[in-house]
Amino acid sequence: MKTTVLKNILIPGCVAVAAVVIPGFLIFLGIIDAYTAQIITLAGINAIMAVSVNVVCGITGQLSLGQAGFMAIGSYTTILLTQTVGLPMPISIVAAALITVLFGILIGFPTLKLQGDYLAIVTLGFGEIIRVILVNLKSWTGGANGLRFTTILAARADYAYFLIIGMLVCIIILLQNFIRSSYGRAILAVREDEIAANSSGIDVFKYKMIGFAVASCIAGIGGALYAPFIGFVKPDLASFNRSIDYLIFVVLGGMGSITGSIIAAFVLTYLQEFLRFLQDYRLLIYPLILIFVMLFRPQGLLGMKELSFVKTWDSLVAFVQQKRALRKGKGSVEKSAVKKEKTDE
Repeated sequence: MKTTVLKNILIPGCVAVAAVVIPGFLIFLGIIDAYTAQIITLAGINAIMAVSVNVVCGITGQLSLGQAGFMAIGSYTTILLTQTVGLPMPISIVAAALITVLFGILIGFPTLKLQGDYLAIVTLGFGEIIRVILVNLKSWTGGANGLRFTTILAARADYAYFLIIGMLVCIIILLQNFIRSSYGRAILAVREDEIAANSSGIDVFKYKMIGFAVASCIAGIGGALYAPFIGFVKPDLASFNRSIDYLIFVVLGGMGSITGSIIAAFVLTYLQEFLRFLQDYRLLIYPLILIFVMLFRPQGLLGMKELSFVKTWDSLVAFVQQKRALRKGKGSVEKSAVKKEKTDE
């Protein structure tokens, strides 16, 4: 039992540390150039936003098209608290996440009693309201011209990588533990069947609200990290197109699969930069990929499954042991054959 628990902690922990330390060290040494490092780091932010959308759509079972609005709130809050109020950036990031949760609760309380397309339309309207407010509050947000935010993260690719990818790993660990908790199980029960969950004594509205608040918090963190990394934000950050981009990551990766949406976010972010030589025609790649996935694998890359390093390790160990057993079996058969030949002679 202790060996199993240790393995379940040690293997994912080693993978998480390696995912953060090894590429970050290569960026620090200059082996990975600054341009590639920025693409990887931007993919990390997109992965955080994909996780946020997946918490709402895949885990909670609600359709939200306004996660980009929460991202914009996190970005602008971080800039205003740092530049105007004078708070240290780490405190501003935490405060931005909490303020985004507050907005998520305010939006979720009157709207989470809706379902399906109705909830999607309301959250879409919320994103557009945020965008219009940011355009018109020129004295605070800079209007349509946006705000600039000069930090060391925009200048040092290695610092930005360590912070953003490290935060992504922390979010994954915390979210996986949350899903395995009693709250997470209740949210999954609500997703599968609201009527059955309600008849079992689960407060459906309460757990929908918890899932929506968690998703808002993650989106706020994504926006709070986006602002110092890019160094410039505009109201278009809350646009409908951005929300759709993050939803595409989730659909391609698999609704309900955290690791699937993260893989899709990294692959599509890098693919968009790799195909930059096609200019605007590269934007056709997204819909084509989406069409092929919906035709041949409508459940997405991983469906509702998660990529487990522990299970992968167990499979490798079992494969190696099987190969060794076969070799030993062949060796014993060959030895017995040699002995028999000598006896016959």
